[in-house]
Amino acid sequence: MTHILAIDQGTTSTRAILFDAGMRPMASAQQEFGQIYPASGWVEHDPQEIWHSVVATCRAAMAKGGVTARDIAGIGITNQRETVVLWDRATGQPLHNAIVWQDRRTAELCARLKAEGHEAMVQDKTGLLLDPYFSGTKLAWLLDHVDGARARAVAGELAFGTIDSWLIWNLTGGAVHATDATNASRTILYNIRTGCWDAEMCALLDVPIAILPEVRDCAADYGMTDPALFGGAIPILGVAGDQQAATIGQACFQPGMMKSTYGTGCFALLNTGDTLVRSQNRLLGTIAYQFDGRPTYALEGSIFIAGAVVQWLRDGLGIIDSAPQTQALAMAADPSQQLYLVPAFTGLGAPYWDPECRGAIFGLARNSGPAEFARAALESVGYQTRDLWEAMAADWQGAPGGNVRVDGGMSASDWTMQFLADILGAPVDRPQVQETTALGAAWLAGMRAGVYPDAAGFAATWALGRSFSPRMEAARRGALYAGWKDAVARTLSRP
Repeated sequence: MTHILAIDQGTTSTRAILFDAGMRPMASAQQEFGQIYPASGWVEHDPQEIWHSVVATCRAAMAKGGVTARDIAGIGITNQRETVVLWDRATGQPLHNAIVWQDRRTAELCARLKAEGHEAMVQDKTGLLLDPYFSGTKLAWLLDHVDGARARAVAGELAFGTIDSWLIWNLTGGAVHATDATNASRTILYNIRTGCWDAEMCALLDVPIAILPEVRDCAADYGMTDPALFGGAIPILGVAGDQQAATIGQACFQPGMMKSTYGTGCFALLNTGDTLVRSQNRLLGTIAYQFDGRPTYALEGSIFIAGAVVQWLRDGLGIIDSAPQTQALAMAADPSQQLYLVPAFTGLGAPYWDPECRGAIFGLARNSGPAEFARAALESVGYQTRDLWEAMAADWQGAPGGNVRVDGGMSASDWTMQFLADILGAPVDRPQVQETTALGAAWLAGMRAGVYPDAAGFAATWALGRSFSPRMEAARRGALYAGWKDAVARTLSRP
């Protein structure tokens, strides 16, 4: 029993990766699932489709790796964080599609709560801001809009959870209703100072505490899987939200270390140790991980559109057939043109938090074409990361320490990572193992099972793949970033 099975349940697909005793990925399977758009700004998933994709990919990875349940010491789960499910405790059936983290349907509720003066209290207790991004207002919407849901919730007939909880419930045959501290910290219902569901926050959103899951450490006992699923029972021993799992997978265990993950969105976390920093620059305070009941905190900046801007070039504009083409196009762009693409397709995240603004492009010339659009799209990711870097530097009283560790699909683009280093004016490190999110979940379970080393031993295994050093002159860096700030100012829905 020296293998670990990691479930990486993301926004557009589910992956299962089998790791060996040396924490090396040895087999994997991936399955995409449907995206549902009931209205403008609304995004949903079918919870049952997600669940079935998890079972299918786990079985496929085990078959490819030639292992059985008896060979697996534990399962680690990492997941898209703020996506919510409400289900019937008796039948296990969801009452509605899952509402995805990108969904903006609760913008009006958030605006009203902000106007009533609640945001300072929300930030103090939860580290978060009043934005549709977070889980709590999505749950409130479900309770208000699904027929009979609120009465049934009060009666204790329903269970709420983020995707990790939904998977744990199904994996254990309904025996365990739990979540970990990192996912709880994204709900706007969990007090990250006291480490418990907050009665005042639940009352503000009229959420019965009884429907919420038990909160556990990231490395903990989450029950055994139903033996019928994988040919034998397997313990679930690690859980963390995807961005926290990537932070763990990048071994960012020391205060001042920063990682930035480039997937559908971009999420940068700065380890702040046992200090919960109350951001003055509209960043989030969150739990990076929790062991032995003790949370380690982080500052987080969330960018809603990163890799999704490349998908837009492919699916929306049709100027590329695949993501790798963007790098060649960017290199061929006219250097005399400077386009700025502000990809506010679903509003802007940190540090602006403007859910109403929409995307815009500036600097168009008559001969602007696919190459210039591609370069502007890739550069937008660097500019948005610089926004987070500046805010973190202000909150942390100085730039994050050391190099920025990067991962996620877009980190494979050398051109994009070089521009990132240039616009930050700081080295960017890409690890040898870029599956850091799944690796983080695997390490949690493996460490708990006793087959992987402790945090210090794990950090010693982190290996650099390639480092990108800044090449851009400071004057040009400043001019480009000033142009970006001007473009964003013109895009915001409010001053």
